[in-house]
Amino acid sequence: MATPLLAGIAVAGAALAGRAAIRAWQVLKTAPARPKFPRSFLQGGFEPTMSRTEALHILGLREGAPREKVREAHRRLMRINHPDTGGSAYLAAKVNEAKEVLLGTGRRPTAGV
Repeated sequence: MATPLLAGIAVAGAALAGRAAIRAWQVLKTAPARPKFPRSFLQGGFEPTMSRTEALHILGLREGAPREKVREAHRRLMRINHPDTGGSAYLAAKVNEAKEVLLGTGRRPTAGV
């Protein structure tokens, strides 16, 4: 007599567990996707005159990056942000400015102009 009772309890338990699993899967399926990048963005906008630290942040580099890495990062970002391919002219200018700051090729304002 105990065997049919245990079998019924086991079937009921399996059905409840299956229902819970299906509900969990449906909730998981409809949840928004998480971004693959960290949420630790810098607060605020751009500085009036770009510093070396800001230039490194824009290009996604670390201090001491070789010149070739600066050029590669610049090229990669310009492919994405170039105005001719639908990117922002302002962001493209900031990427160019960051490259100039890091490579030391920036145009310096002349006095009296």
